[in-house]
Amino acid sequence: MEQTPILEVEGLCTTFGRGGQTLPALRDVSFTVGEGEVLGLVGESGSGKSVTLRSVLGLARRYGEVTGSVRWQGQELITKSERDLRPIRGRDIAMIFQEPMTSLNPLLTVGQQLVETLQAHTDLSRKARRDRAIEMLDLVGIPAAASRLTDYPHQFSGGMRQRVMIAIALAASPKLLLADEPTTALDVTIQAQILDLILRLSSDMKMGVIMVTHDLGVVAQTCDRVAVMYAGRIVEQGPVRQVLRDPHHAYTVGLMQSVPEGVAPRTQLYSIPGTPPSLAHLPPGCAFAPRCAASTEACLATRPALLRVSEDRQLACFNPKNQTKGCAA
Repeated sequence: MEQTPILEVEGLCTTFGRGGQTLPALRDVSFTVGEGEVLGLVGESGSGKSVTLRSVLGLARRYGEVTGSVRWQGQELITKSERDLRPIRGRDIAMIFQEPMTSLNPLLTVGQQLVETLQAHTDLSRKARRDRAIEMLDLVGIPAAASRLTDYPHQFSGGMRQRVMIAIALAASPKLLLADEPTTALDVTIQAQILDLILRLSSDMKMGVIMVTHDLGVVAQTCDRVAVMYAGRIVEQGPVRQVLRDPHHAYTVGLMQSVPEGVAPRTQLYSIPGTPPSLAHLPPGCAFAPRCAASTEACLATRPALLRVSEDRQLACFNPKNQTKGCAA
């Protein structure tokens, strides 16, 4: 069933300056997110996943230039001032940052940080804000929630701090959650609990989610659609089952082959040859061409556009028919 988009991103470009040089962190990124839909952004470190989230929320423009279109329920966010964006952040669109220990304020109790969000984005009374803070901590599975309000972040474990971050992000009942690798550095058990929590809350609250991760297993378990990013661009996009079962782009194939599944003991694991390109020296054509065994002269000279190849699949590749064989060679 096709979702009605609540977020529409089109032609999003983000550049940063360094010593008079312009570095393109994002180039022509486009996607949509529907109500209650989970979109996964996957790719190697440095592919532009986190910058995409910060660009959507207007945080990247503090340090660079953001162009294109980000429409939130019909409102254009790119042209909004910081003052106009402030009510949307936290209330309508919330974000879970990658590392909770650096995102939480070590000088404030978790209760104060929860109440601060509620005070900024709701009309609740002081007592109602405290009750809501307890409710949120209990919702994310923190035992004895009322007694933990006065605890500081360092008094929580890594998994519990991540739960606190989720509680703060969801306190004002947002309609879209931006989750930047919410399970990084957590053990498998806690990771599963947090992913189940986000999915359950997304279903209960009809909340859209953009899940940034480098783990294809997380994508397979949690996402409805996936967008594969490389060197600041989306190179393949579509329903999770279709993309993971039948990847068309050589980079997606390489990511799938890099997953150690059914590998015999003492067998060398597959890795994509080469390294991602520097933003300061991007190839003129397809950014993945220097690492792709199936690249052609057209790939080296011209950057392929992200085109619709079926009703719900998009691909940026000149040689999709032969790339699987070539990548595996």
